Amino acid sequence: MRPESFDFLQKYLNNASPTGFEKEGQKLWLDYVRPYVDDYLIDTYGTVVGIINPEAKYKVVIEAHADEISYFVNFITESGFLYLRKNGGSDPLVAPSKRVNIHTSKGIVKAVFGWPAIHVRKVDQDKAPTMETVYLDCGASSKEEVEAMGIHVGSVVTFEDEFMVMNDKYYVGRALDNRVGGFMIAEVARRLKEEGKTLPFGLYVVNSVQEEIGLRGAEMIAHRLQPDVAIITDVTHDTQSPMYEKKTSGDLFCGRGPVVTYGPAVQNNLRDLIIETAQKSEIPFQRAAATRATGTDTDAFAYAGMGVAAALISLPLKYMHTTVETVHKDDVENVIKLIYETVLRIEDGHDFRYFK
Repeated sequence: MRPESFDFLQKYLNNASPTGFEKEGQKLWLDYVRPYVDDYLIDTYGTVVGIINPEAKYKVVIEAHADEISYFVNFITESGFLYLRKNGGSDPLVAPSKRVNIHTSKGIVKAVFGWPAIHVRKVDQDKAPTMETVYLDCGASSKEEVEAMGIHVGSVVTFEDEFMVMNDKYYVGRALDNRVGGFMIAEVARRLKEEGKTLPFGLYVVNSVQEEIGLRGAEMIAHRLQPDVAIITDVTHDTQSPMYEKKTSGDLFCGRGPVVTYGPAVQNNLRDLIIETAQKSEIPFQRAAATRATGTDTDAFAYAGMGVAAALISLPLKYMHTTVETVHKDDVENVIKLIYETVLRIEDGHDFRYFK
């Protein structure tokens, strides 16, 4: 990876972009992608779209989502402890002893998820942490002291953990789900520009908000853009770690390439074009099967308006919705390459219907 791209990836991942509050991360993303697009738009809730060939009638989308799971302050006790509620699929099981940032109008307030010491607990009666039992300690001794810090009900809380490289093979951190996707589609735009590729259609590089609470940003922007084709990238589970049941979760590996999904929301001809592209370009890939829905922004695009030819290219990831989400460097490069090469094979007015 070129140094400038790596610097952006690190900066973008370390920036907090909780669901509904993605503004600062979206600014970073737009600043990076702007030199590689002809125009851009920003919608009411913060989805950002870089546009190549904005006058073209036929529209192709490549898309990722920008938001990360987080918490809201929900209750402040008289003694200054904070109880929370989820913003997205946050997992209280990983919370105890973690450091967090509370986002306030006065700036970041540091806090920790407290937890009673093993010495004072009846360990044989321990239960898993829940939203009712985990709490924050921000060093205050009263509700008034908490409020004086700028903390109030509705203040957003994100984990402090930042990006690192592990064993020179893996990228690790919080919010790789799915800001690494935003990075990858931005790199596709960069490569198209720097390699002088001319597309016969409009390409819309979409970084959507609010995926973690129900694909909401993608739903809004899909209706606005009314694209003909949408290639979505998100993360999926590496299933090689302990405690995965491969009979239900599949047999997927970090380091063995992008994952191409089969399922009702995935348009078969577009999916087959992606697979043919991988084979011709000698890009390793894996296959996965969805059930009723993919659970990604693919669903929002596929069923928007009169229907959009949509497909999903996933990045294998370990430890989803924790602070140590982990992806393989080779997979990141191969997802970028697969999207790039597929885009180059789509024709103006490409008809993906099953029969005519």
